[in-house]
Amino acid sequence: MKWFLTGATGFLGRHLVRELVRRGDEVVALCRKPDAELERLGVEVREGDVLAPESVLAAAKGCDGAFHAAGKVSREPADAEAMHRVHVDGTRLTLEALAEAGVRRVVYASTSGTVAISTRADDVRDEGAATPTELIARWPYYRTKLYAEMVALAKSRADCEVISINPSLLLGPGDVHGSSTEDVRLFLDRKVPATPGGGIAFVDARDAALAMILAMERGRAGERYLINAANMSLAAFFGRLSRVSGVKAPTLVLPRTSATLAGLGADLLGRAAERLGGKAPLDRLSAEMAQHFWYCDSSKAERELGFVARDPSVTLADTVEDLRARGVVWPG
Repeated sequence: MKWFLTGATGFLGRHLVRELVRRGDEVVALCRKPDAELERLGVEVREGDVLAPESVLAAAKGCDGAFHAAGKVSREPADAEAMHRVHVDGTRLTLEALAEAGVRRVVYASTSGTVAISTRADDVRDEGAATPTELIARWPYYRTKLYAEMVALAKSRADCEVISINPSLLLGPGDVHGSSTEDVRLFLDRKVPATPGGGIAFVDARDAALAMILAMERGRAGERYLINAANMSLAAFFGRLSRVSGVKAPTLVLPRTSATLAGLGADLLGRAAERLGGKAPLDRLSAEMAQHFWYCDSSKAERELGFVARDPSVTLADTVEDLRARGVVWPG
């Protein structure tokens, strides 16, 4: 088979490329500049951009299907406009070009954060849960991913089917850009001052890549599939990280308070740190997000796609080992 792929240089994209190549498939990757690692894998790298549909059209002709994984990860409010362009405009233009190129099936990489955010620890969300628009509106990344997912699924039609894969936080080895494993890095560098009161959901990026392929093979057109390995409180998450890394978890545990108060607290800490010539230990948006629960249920993907997640402790151990091996954090 011959596949077209955007986002091939990202965390999820690189794992997806390796798996497709391992299976003996051909891969055409749309990249903004040449990439030696992809070329060594035998990938046909075509220069272009998701905002330049003519480059998508030219590269995707003759491909059996497409994986759209391009995106921009940021918690900075200043990046909101750039994320809207890449996620929303880029998805619309890319899917229109893929349909014109005759590509009959597309798997879109979304995020569990388009549905799985809650203020309650007992709220484990599935694909049918109501969209938490009042929460998503606060955070540009999830807001633009929601709009992009809506665009993607609305573009699904008989001659160009679209399926959405919605992974929780991606962990595991190979996050060379630090887009997903930054919080683990901060923990290992002992820069997490306290344990927030919320909860996390995560999945191995290698398993999410396999889920993309399973969706291409078995997914129902116009549907989304949550991909997750574990739901746990941040206290439990830091406890597991501590056991696999040998780094002690923060002794201070923050009370379960409102996200607004948590954000204000982060602002105050940041200002105090700046006065002392230091850097804020936690930005406002991250503090707010850490007071929420991101729990989700991947039963639909398990049932319909055959998705299976590896042991989350293995994912955490591999994440720590990789960050240390690459010199991102001190090895011991």
